[in-house]
Amino acid sequence: MLEKQIKKQRRHKRVRAKIKGIAECPRLCVFRSNKYTTAQLIDDEKAVTIVAVNDSKIKLKIKDKEKIDKKNKDEGDERKPASAKATAGEEEIVRTGKVAKAYEVGKLIAEKALEKKIKKVVFDRGGYKYHGRTKAVAEGARDAGLEF
Repeated sequence: MLEKQIKKQRRHKRVRAKIKGIAECPRLCVFRSNKYTTAQLIDDEKAVTIVAVNDSKIKLKIKDKEKIDKKNKDEGDERKPASAKATAGEEEIVRTGKVAKAYEVGKLIAEKALEKKIKKVVFDRGGYKYHGRTKAVAEGARDAGLEF
């Protein structure tokens, strides 16, 4: 376990050395705990958090649950029932559980940023590999209108 933590710290240092958020283009920082996903926009010049969103209050609405369950069974997928879905071009992406909540976090932070007239951000994955919940936050923010 110690080796994993060291690798994450190295990735985090490497990422943070390359990016810096300013007022016009803040840093979109992602944090994952075992239970929740948090995203915040940070202005590094003033060391201020502009907007923060956590998925602890997000409750997903299950739409067409039976339809999605049937699709998962037809494909031989034994995952949990889908909680949220999105489309990317022609293929349909089915997100479940924490990944679906992370996608919603990305959409919410983008909406709040657009209210504050922030359209462009720099993405800070926080040392996490770009997949799963980290990728879902980024996709949600892009789909809601943020540019990075």
